[in-house]
Amino acid sequence: MADRKRKKGYWQGARKRRRMCLEIGMKGVLVTCNKNEKACIREAYNLLNEYADELHGPEITASDSGSEPEGEDIEAALAKEVAQMKNKAGKNKRRFQAMDSGANNVIFIQSQLESPDKLVHHILDDINTSKKFKTRNVLRMIPVMSACKAYLENVKKSAEEMFPKFFSVSDNPSYAIVFKTRNNGTMKRDEVIPALAGVVSEVNPACRVNLNEPDLAIVIEVIRNVCCMSVLKDYFNLKKYNIHSIVEGTKDDPKPREVKGQEPPKGDLEMENKAVVHEGQGDVTVQESKVEVEAASENLGDRHEDVVDNDVISQG
Repeated sequence: MADRKRKKGYWQGARKRRRMCLEIGMKGVLVTCNKNEKACIREAYNLLNEYADELHGPEITASDSGSEPEGEDIEAALAKEVAQMKNKAGKNKRRFQAMDSGANNVIFIQSQLESPDKLVHHILDDINTSKKFKTRNVLRMIPVMSACKAYLENVKKSAEEMFPKFFSVSDNPSYAIVFKTRNNGTMKRDEVIPALAGVVSEVNPACRVNLNEPDLAIVIEVIRNVCCMSVLKDYFNLKKYNIHSIVEGTKDDPKPREVKGQEPPKGDLEMENKAVVHEGQGDVTVQESKVEVEAASENLGDRHEDVVDNDVISQG
């Protein structure tokens, strides 16, 4: 009997652990770090909660909502209790919850906020103004506005739902597409980029590619079988959302270049740029030239992750 209870408890715990990971339909923030993931999670919680309190007020937990003020009448108390029972499934969800992303040194923090991109932009804009370090282990904070299956059809469908909000006819914003994969060998850059550029053209044909200073950056982060998508502003002005680069004033990774066969944008472009991205137990060196990208992959830790960093990108 005791053995059965232990086995039952083990499998219940295993099911619970499996649920605490990046899944389809979630919103939140991808946080990258160097090795110390526990410290990174703690710092990310502090940073997100500090600025979320400024924008949205303090978080209301289940215990806070359950307290009854003195003098409250019976009808109001019953109405509150009924509302709490209806929302029972979601009452224990916190505003921010760290989850396994499926890649080393990348943490996904699920958020109950409708627009995590606005919160992250507010954080980075304030850090850019103050030039003060508020984290030691957190490197990048990339908002995740949509998470879908890592298949081209699903990515296009998600883009068709998201893009009309950003590529309006009145603004005609310029754009660039940034693509990166981790632990996935099916999503190909040369397939995803033209598909997304086609969706933008369908939404607003007046939008044009700008590889130097785009108004918006379409950021695609593929981790295993999940594709995270966001449309971000000031992506290159804020050093690709890299906190350390913002404070130190250094250049982050090279800006995206044109795909081979595409006409280069106007403006002077350096023939060769080199950058080292510190986002794992091993360093991934990205070397780009004007018409080609050479991505290096290394085994990272025990999971032997194949990281392909293709920060390139756009289709006209």
